[in-house]
Amino acid sequence: MGFPSFDLAAFEMTTGQARDAAAAELDQICRNTGFLVLEGHSVSPDLIAAVWQATATFFRQDAAVKQAAAPPFQGYPYGYLGPDTEALARSKGEDTPPDLKESFNGGPLSVPAHASQEALDFCYQPTPWPDLPGFRVAWEAYYAAMEDLAVRIMRAFAAALKLPVDHFDPLIAHPISALRALHYPATVDVPLERQQRAGAHTDYGSLTILLPQAGRQGLQVMQGESWVDVPAPEGAFVINIGDLMARWTANRWVSTLHRVVAKPGQPARQSLAFFHQPDWDAQIVPLDGSETYPPVRSGPYLMQKFQATGT
Repeated sequence: MGFPSFDLAAFEMTTGQARDAAAAELDQICRNTGFLVLEGHSVSPDLIAAVWQATATFFRQDAAVKQAAAPPFQGYPYGYLGPDTEALARSKGEDTPPDLKESFNGGPLSVPAHASQEALDFCYQPTPWPDLPGFRVAWEAYYAAMEDLAVRIMRAFAAALKLPVDHFDPLIAHPISALRALHYPATVDVPLERQQRAGAHTDYGSLTILLPQAGRQGLQVMQGESWVDVPAPEGAFVINIGDLMARWTANRWVSTLHRVVAKPGQPARQSLAFFHQPDWDAQIVPLDGSETYPPVRSGPYLMQKFQATGT
């Protein structure tokens, strides 16, 4: 049995029993693995190629040039984070060496008029753009495409949960999502004990849309007591459930532990991760009406998670 996959465009075109069957299949994937390869996403290959080229060019620059786009102060959510600045496993209570990666991070493209000061001070801070021709245009076009894709996925999720197709729409009208470009330098030596390219963690929000470098291995998910490789097919995204969605579904769906493994002799690897997060003030209450989790607001919940991973 191969890694689970789901064709979004095919699902959107189905009706009746075929649609119900596809929704049930998606529900089972989210229950069992929380990860899937997404086909039929309809995102333009040219748009993907442009952001891929822009971010690759950024990471090829000298360290001092990249640092010009670093966060202006510690705890700032966006900008360039160089090596030795993050240990994702710490969000799960494991003290590890810093992850073997660097990243560039950007937030929402616009600020809603009703945004609270708390939200303005965190998720709506401006992105420190690098001085690189074409970078911002390519980045913002890709971010906008991921926002649109996330809405489509959330509507498929609603169908999988046997909810009205637009059930989540009012809670994701002004999402506080973030886009992260990641570069994992080539590994030559043996990593430090318990050090990974990205330590074992779960994602924080409703869902993650990952664009892995086609054909490159390294992303693994925990299944039972074993680490399983996630494929990186050309032209497809990898989708996974985050902690907030697991909470929202009262653990019907799983936010799966995953990592990017570090081994000697690995080539460099790049990826793009879009972390979808409901509106700042969205109240996340278990959909089954249970008291499995107390209600939380999306924004403060994300902020607390974010602050647990810094070094």
